[in-house]
Amino acid sequence: MQLDRIRFQSYKDKVISAQQAARYFKDKMTVGTSGFTKAGDSKAVLPAFAERAKSETIAITLITGASLGQTTDTDLANNNALYKRMPFQSDASLRKKINEGTILYIDQHLSETAELLENKHLPKIDIAVIEATYIDENGNVIPTTSVGNSATFAHLADKIIIEINTSIPLEFKGIHDVYTSKSYPNRAVLNITATDSRIGQDFISIDPKKVVGIVFTEILDSPAKPTEIDPKTAAIANHLLEFFENEIKEGRLTNSLMPLQAGIGKVANAVMSGFAKSNFENLVMYSEVLQDSTFELIDSGKMSFASASSITVSENCYKNILENFDFYKDKIVLRPQTISNSAEVIRRLGVIAINTAIEFDIYGNVNSTHISGTKMMNGIGGSGDFARNGYLSIFVTQSSSKEGNIISHVLPMVSHVDHTEHDVDILITEQGVADLRGLAPRERAKVIIENCVHPEYKEELLDYFNRACARGGHTPHLLEEAFKLNLRFIETGSMKK
Repeated sequence: MQLDRIRFQSYKDKVISAQQAARYFKDKMTVGTSGFTKAGDSKAVLPAFAERAKSETIAITLITGASLGQTTDTDLANNNALYKRMPFQSDASLRKKINEGTILYIDQHLSETAELLENKHLPKIDIAVIEATYIDENGNVIPTTSVGNSATFAHLADKIIIEINTSIPLEFKGIHDVYTSKSYPNRAVLNITATDSRIGQDFISIDPKKVVGIVFTEILDSPAKPTEIDPKTAAIANHLLEFFENEIKEGRLTNSLMPLQAGIGKVANAVMSGFAKSNFENLVMYSEVLQDSTFELIDSGKMSFASASSITVSENCYKNILENFDFYKDKIVLRPQTISNSAEVIRRLGVIAINTAIEFDIYGNVNSTHISGTKMMNGIGGSGDFARNGYLSIFVTQSSSKEGNIISHVLPMVSHVDHTEHDVDILITEQGVADLRGLAPRERAKVIIENCVHPEYKEELLDYFNRACARGGHTPHLLEEAFKLNLRFIETGSMKK
């Protein structure tokens, strides 16, 4: 235990165990905890509560910034400790319970959770659990590897439990920019005019009277799992880079592009890593998560600054960051997700949004969340925040998957809509690029079928489109056949004829 990390004198006698902290949780409480894509999450109190729920009938509504690390969501789900979960998750056990209907799930735009809480559209926060690097002399919390919704939870909660993580270097102070907007109708402009603009403080202010316990941990964030770039993701990345090069030739972009946002995962990391071998320069990022590829681009000299809400990297990348923190410190900033995902800021900066789709249809509607229209995968995350407001809204996915290409990721009609055709500019698969800007629905369908569909399905989708056009309509469809590929998969295990 490092009591020197508690520099506010009246907190010295509030150190308790994780098990003691977990006793503050009551059945049907609403708990808000730090954590955004496995970074800066509760690593002691929530696991202790999950253990407690093994022998008690108790369940809470859990609100976080995004997904949690370790096995926390797994243990909470398997021990029936969750009544409701929001706004994002990526855990297989929790996903199973959600799809069975035994845990309720609210899939939200990540920019909106704090807004809904502040405006009392959601139940009040009973307890906030916030991870800290240390507590300063005035009782302020210095965050760790994410900010997420932590400032809002601390502001609104009746009680606060602070987890001090001694594995985080004290030097982390200074990389955060914490700003909380005033309530309506007293909102002010978010004066962020560049990715490196700062408008807040490098700490989270809290009311000392709310703090009921301080728990020490030394557990590292769950590392992101490095994934090899396969031929499909490499092809997608190459198509995207070629698209940007053409935009420069057409005079719509410069070699510095515009601020970049990229979703989480293999495709996004492959795309971002591709920039390191390109001719682009002086790139900047305004995104949600700083991944391995972000630091690769900084190391290569291609990227000069990156703004996000969390750092979610592999074990080796994290080690490199700590060993070279003086080099990175003035090149990154972590913000609350209400700021990193703010529609106002995204639109002002002209962010290029690059996100992953599960599937899209021949008119450009995108499904990011559901398998076969009903089963939740992870959630919409921040993709909607950026797609609706970006300078360019780009979605990438493979054209087909599984051995034998039995699943097409381009369909007559998506089985679930997260991003309508109105918010989608560019679609990319390993087959090619569909530039949908300025195209009417019938034009969009031709471009998508020609450039993005796997050869196995191209003829069938073109036949569907032609027959739909013969029937008529602004957005032609054969409703009796719109989900025929999905139904075929359910019946035969393959979308192929």
